[in-house]
Amino acid sequence: MSVAYQIFVPSFADSNHDGIGDLKGIVQKINYLKDFGIDLIWLSPLFKSPSYHKYDVLNYYEIDPAFGSMADFEELIAVTKKHGISIVLDLVINHSSDQHPWFKESINPESKYRNYYYWKTKAEIKSLAAEQREATADTAVKEPWHYPAQHSTHKYYGVFWKGMPDLNLNTPDLVNELIEIGKFWLNKGVAGFRLDAARHIFPPWEEEHILPFWKNFKTKLQEIKFDVLLIGEVWTHAEALAPYYESLDANFDFQTNDELRKLVQNGEGVLNFIENYNRRLSLFRKVNPAFKNGLILGNHDMERLASALGNDSDKIKLAFAILLSLPGLPFIYYGDELGMRGKKPDEYIREAFLWDSRFLDKHRTNWQKPRYNTDSKVPPLSLQETDPDSIFNFVKTIIKLRKEHFHVLDAQIRKIEGLPDGVLGFEYEVRGSFYTFYFNVGGQIQEINHSLNTLFIHTGKILNQNKILLNKNGLVFLKD
Repeated sequence: MSVAYQIFVPSFADSNHDGIGDLKGIVQKINYLKDFGIDLIWLSPLFKSPSYHKYDVLNYYEIDPAFGSMADFEELIAVTKKHGISIVLDLVINHSSDQHPWFKESINPESKYRNYYYWKTKAEIKSLAAEQREATADTAVKEPWHYPAQHSTHKYYGVFWKGMPDLNLNTPDLVNELIEIGKFWLNKGVAGFRLDAARHIFPPWEEEHILPFWKNFKTKLQEIKFDVLLIGEVWTHAEALAPYYESLDANFDFQTNDELRKLVQNGEGVLNFIENYNRRLSLFRKVNPAFKNGLILGNHDMERLASALGNDSDKIKLAFAILLSLPGLPFIYYGDELGMRGKKPDEYIREAFLWDSRFLDKHRTNWQKPRYNTDSKVPPLSLQETDPDSIFNFVKTIIKLRKEHFHVLDAQIRKIEGLPDGVLGFEYEVRGSFYTFYFNVGGQIQEINHSLNTLFIHTGKILNQNKILLNKNGLVFLKD
């Protein structure tokens, strides 16, 4: 696999004109994804759920009716497989919906489902006060304990929201059920799972159970599919992330995302960017030599890339060029290839993909009234496809270059020293060839030495046999 693509299903493509994206819509857009260069798709949760985002599951075995049927899902698997594209499902096992039958039953202290969740008295909760504060450090939740709607002397633990009670993975019957859920979908043909909230599956007073759980989970799923792909959402620094590679094949590199955005915004961190990236790769490599570093520029939880970069098309292109030049497994958040915009709250970073101009677009969703992505603000795909200077065509070109030349999951990166201020340069070897990359993030026109074959130049030109001029936000790819 070379390039992955995240689809927020409700917003991608609507096939039946009900305003909500669906599975048949994705099937109808497979040629787009294939032509763009995608070979792995991560789908947001598909399971039956009361919310628009589906991260609070009601039934892990059922496709939410808003997205279609199981037959539609099976069609999607067949079509993607025909085109050489793999599917990864978003699997949410940190919590369920508070409407899930398990949780409703668990409210009764005598129920066999009582231990599927964390129920504690006020006195028991008070003794966990310090651990609670640590638990909510990156979830924006001030109070993770909640009373159910029915009268109770006990509260339940829900670290993200009261409507999402945390599952108690100390319960063997529950763990067995979750493993069966994973096997069910593997048998349907998925390549694996993106694991939501992977570092929160146990509360902090039981955090020593997290890594053993994932190891066991992986081992059990390998009984069905030995090469099952597990991708962890672990929002933490590299030292804490590295141990997850003992059982997970890939994890999202949120540190590189933060550093890359700052680098392109204003040149911040240019001197240490490659050193920091090499340090992270080294940590991951020691734990698992076959690791896959999940590179991202954004996802459904963060401000859109374009908005973070002031909607500057050249900076957006530069960010994509750096991302797609680094060793690893890059993920593109749907619509970022168009320069789609969006800021919190979450609904506005999940707006409809713009396929065509508004009155011609048969697949544009409308479950959410757009605030940032309208025809007057972001050119739809139909216009960008015919514009050689569009963000879309630029990203498509870099993907093609990556897949043909420097696609690699891991490599020893060498920083190019002695460059002008504000120029990032590095090189690495792929199948006997050395590739060199230069990126101008300093905001000033620069000249760099040139002694290799030129693969690609953006906003720059060759001055002579030994010099290349890089304009503001310019970049160049070279091959020995």
